[in-house]
Amino acid sequence: MSASIPRTPAILRLRRWRCSLWILLTMLVVGVTIQTFHIQPKRAPVTPPVLNGIAFPALENFWENDNSESQRNKFPGAPHGQNESPLLLLVKPVMKTPPKEDLKETRRWNEGTPPLVQWNEGAGKLSSGGNQNFKKTCQPKSHIVFLKTHKTASSTIQNILYRYGENRGLTFALPRNKHNQLSYPRYFDTRFVNGVESKLSMPFDILCNHMRFKNPEVKKLMPQDSFYFSIVRNPVAMMESMYIYYKYLGVFRRTKSLEDFLDNGLNILSLLHNYAHNNLAFDFGFDNIATADTPDLETIVNEVITGIEQDFHLILITEYFDESMILLKHSLCWSLEDVVSFKLNSRHDQSRKSISQITAEKIKRWNVLDWRIYEHFNATFWHKVRSLVGEEEMKREVSQLKELQAKLTSICLEGGEAVNPRLIRDEAVMPFQSGTAVIQGYNLNRNLDIQTKTKCQRLIMPELQFTKLLYEKQFPETGLKVERKRWRKN
Repeated sequence: MSASIPRTPAILRLRRWRCSLWILLTMLVVGVTIQTFHIQPKRAPVTPPVLNGIAFPALENFWENDNSESQRNKFPGAPHGQNESPLLLLVKPVMKTPPKEDLKETRRWNEGTPPLVQWNEGAGKLSSGGNQNFKKTCQPKSHIVFLKTHKTASSTIQNILYRYGENRGLTFALPRNKHNQLSYPRYFDTRFVNGVESKLSMPFDILCNHMRFKNPEVKKLMPQDSFYFSIVRNPVAMMESMYIYYKYLGVFRRTKSLEDFLDNGLNILSLLHNYAHNNLAFDFGFDNIATADTPDLETIVNEVITGIEQDFHLILITEYFDESMILLKHSLCWSLEDVVSFKLNSRHDQSRKSISQITAEKIKRWNVLDWRIYEHFNATFWHKVRSLVGEEEMKREVSQLKELQAKLTSICLEGGEAVNPRLIRDEAVMPFQSGTAVIQGYNLNRNLDIQTKTKCQRLIMPELQFTKLLYEKQFPETGLKVERKRWRKN
């Protein structure tokens, strides 16, 4: 037998170094081989993740069909390269700071359209768009700027916003001194908002009182991710309502009727007056002096429409109020209960006047800017419906909204309808009367429990009373000081 080699510490260390060297060389060869021949390691089967009861396929394949930059730009928050998993898009809100250099992308970012990720049952894959059969995830918006235009059903929308904000403890940018308008008809200024003068002023969530829009000032006040929307109405019906409601203003007072005003009252005073001429354009912050005979009318119209599109994410239509509420619901990611309402600040039939075709044409020429604004956004409204909701889904949800409204009517309203103001029992919900208009209100059913009565009261509460209520809740000390001053004077 040959003598065995003694295993001294030096020999053992040499053997370990030699083994380590072979391992390193082997790993190096394998790594070079993978890089050279693009060998992909096999992946274990991926179990589809489940979110809110919905099973989704392997999301890492979501972008493989079209990984171009243009495709990613269609969906705000889409992953760039391999920096972000698409799964995150299902559970996080839309990014709040969009690229400043692209106004169109900014609007798309805040609109929440198209839905980020949806499950297409038929195709068995994730896709985008507004198809009503898709499940979608989004984050409810609570930073809101609503331009409250005149005689457009805007008081009803304001009531919706007031109720939503009060129920969730949101902060309103309210006018100073308990007023209901933000120093209208002057351009909006942050100084018109109660509380901004304080160094410890609170951040505001919702701005929804009458104002003449001025974008730079609004942006100074409201969060960067605020959702901007407004509502427009057919200028013919709007002008008839305006004339009745503001009949005792100097510009209308001396005329016997709207027809008389259009035939004999058009002068430099009425040309410049915000209620008498192109009131929509005026509220949106533009000059209102253009008529159908203005030489550079097309240039002015294009500037106005472009400006509104750049500043606002959504424009609703009074004549399609229910559809507008469904579109608003989808845009804000709210529930059906959040957008249900009773009609507020509406006139009794006795104070409505019919309009002849001749008078209608005169109004269109006189308020040509408003007419062109209405035409444009009436068309884009239906593009929004098709892209964000879908026509069939819109019909279904409008039907659901009407059913919910009918249930609330049965629970809350005595007689199930609005009544003449002379018949309203509760002064706390008496609507303000103006001009020759007869503004209707409601009576609540008797014997409602306290909780139900409070909810029903909010649904029928007019603008002035609701604004005062929110003011006292949001600024209790200020309200107390005002009451003390009144007590001392008396």
